Amino acid sequence: MAPNWSKAKVTAFRRALLGWYDQEKRDLPWRRDHDPYHILLSETMLQQTQVATVIPYYEHFLQLFPTVQALAQAPEDQVMKAWEGLGYYSRARHLQQAAKQVVQDYGGQFPRTAAELRQLSGIGPYTAGAIASIAFNQPEPAIDGNAFRVFSRLFKIDADIAKPQTRQLFDQLIRQLIDPKRPGDFNQAIMDLGSSYMRAKDPDPAHSPLAAFDQSYLSDTVMDYPVKSKKKPKKVVPYFALVIHSPQGYLLVRRPRTGMLADLWMFPLVDRSELDAALEVDQLVEAADRFEALADVHLTFEVTGAKLVRHTFTHQQWQLTLVQADSPAFDLAVLPAKWVKAADFGRLALPTVQKKLLKALGLGGTK
Repeated sequence: MAPNWSKAKVTAFRRALLGWYDQEKRDLPWRRDHDPYHILLSETMLQQTQVATVIPYYEHFLQLFPTVQALAQAPEDQVMKAWEGLGYYSRARHLQQAAKQVVQDYGGQFPRTAAELRQLSGIGPYTAGAIASIAFNQPEPAIDGNAFRVFSRLFKIDADIAKPQTRQLFDQLIRQLIDPKRPGDFNQAIMDLGSSYMRAKDPDPAHSPLAAFDQSYLSDTVMDYPVKSKKKPKKVVPYFALVIHSPQGYLLVRRPRTGMLADLWMFPLVDRSELDAALEVDQLVEAADRFEALADVHLTFEVTGAKLVRHTFTHQQWQLTLVQADSPAFDLAVLPAKWVKAADFGRLALPTVQKKLLKALGLGGTK
């Protein structure tokens, strides 16, 4: 897909975009230098998370782990605690693994090309393009949701951006437009444009610095782009969250190393969709039987009366009913678990859904 623009028009496009960016670019902490570690950290945090939310996390994280070497050597639990509240914890694990690769495989120096950067854990085409262009001045596109939206509107591209093959169309187009002298600024200008004049909702294309180049604006079809097929409805998964209390505290289990919320601490969960019983009172008995099979302890569960807790992930929504049981402080050798006093919850890296459960129970120590 070619823009079929003359050299003069491409030059005018770059001048309009970068001239605006020089005047109006956002002052973001990760833009104050070209350190590839800072770019990797910010881009990893910005996945699925708003800029305003990320800034304090970014600054705190760098205080704890100021260099890629410091992150590579840090205890994983400390990294996960610093990530607490950002969610999607696999991002933090990939980030630390990438840091270890940089230190062990590249002598502490980031690789400079997008192809090499993609060999690092968790780094996909967008992040590789962002680091290569911003840190190393490589003319690499950084194609995220903003870029899809901006360029689909500029050129009235009706290819479905939900399909993986569409990325190649945009890649070919952007490579013809990206400024070879300022590729990092070009990509960041597109990011800023996509979050301002060309945002998804309530855009202002008339005042965009690229209004004269915007085919969707000139044809009054802005909101027709980008074209994206609808996602499937999120799967609803019902759980019992087992609130087991002993004189030593509340029972938290460490979730499996793989899968959702891997390695994080939570109340034990029982998937109600896997239970045979239909009535809640019978499901409670069945849940107790399942827990006894794991821990060799028989408990009697009752509903707490706390409100149903809902938590939405990318592809599913958990609906958790809190049920409780008092227990002696039984041996935890058979479980990846520990007893935690309410006042000590704040010392652990707890996923947001667990914080919601604690809040529903009125338990403190979760700040």
